[in-house]
Amino acid sequence: MHGLLVLDKPLGLSSNHALQRVKRLFNAKKAGHTGTLDPLATGVLVICFGRATKIVDHIMGSTKAYFVVAKLGEQTDTADREGQVIASSNVTDEHRTKIASVVEQFVGDIEQIPPMYSALKKEGVPLYKYAREGKEVERRSRHVRVDSININNIDAYTVAMTVHCSKGTYIRTLIEDIGNKLGCYAHVAELRRLSVGAFGNDMPMHTISELEHYAENSVQSLERTLLPIEAAFKDYPKYEMKNGLLQALEQGVRLKYPCEEKSKFIRIYDSNRIFRGLGSRDSQGLVNFSKQF
Repeated sequence: MHGLLVLDKPLGLSSNHALQRVKRLFNAKKAGHTGTLDPLATGVLVICFGRATKIVDHIMGSTKAYFVVAKLGEQTDTADREGQVIASSNVTDEHRTKIASVVEQFVGDIEQIPPMYSALKKEGVPLYKYAREGKEVERRSRHVRVDSININNIDAYTVAMTVHCSKGTYIRTLIEDIGNKLGCYAHVAELRRLSVGAFGNDMPMHTISELEHYAENSVQSLERTLLPIEAAFKDYPKYEMKNGLLQALEQGVRLKYPCEEKSKFIRIYDSNRIFRGLGSRDSQGLVNFSKQF
């Protein structure tokens, strides 16, 4: 079984637990997800089956979009509502009037210190294990990019926002840093991933309960929920290649791509219009296979 599933991850389930449930439903030998979501978070979790697992890293490197509700006035040890409150403050009208200007300061290239409650490892041990033991270890700041933050709503104690950002951005840290800059603390009260690269905007998403229903009917019903591998690359230019040139490319020869489009990657198809892989183009326009299928 080879293909991609866009799962609407439910609240309260870790990404790995969601993956294992889906894997059992499909009776799949090989599957992987493309980016961890906290149990608190819902939304887009792309699951790759079979040969599609070759592109897990490619999808993980895509930009992401989130809807987040920040609770003002409280800081928690996990930076979300599931943690213990460790600091609190009154939230005044002055804090609220500053929200837009403070949020704007976090758009662009920023530095983040990963939260202690995360799967990032220190000396081979996930940070959350240190945190559960009451230990705080030194973490290096990391460079991330926030493309935009749109404020959807502000009320007495919450701010709803839509965030577009790069791989590796911790939304919990972003909200905590915004709260600290405001001077009144903040943590994540609600989080939903809206998209990962090409996935989530106009592609069908499926819940686990829907998949369970399909599995009861037939294997074919379940398999119809899968997208082809090439769906991950739909925004890249398409290049149909004659069999002789394709064979040369497969043997490691770099070929000139005859197109003015500036995309770093292209979709490569054979003369029968069958998708054969992802091509990577250098600054001189020479193409080699990045991924073959």
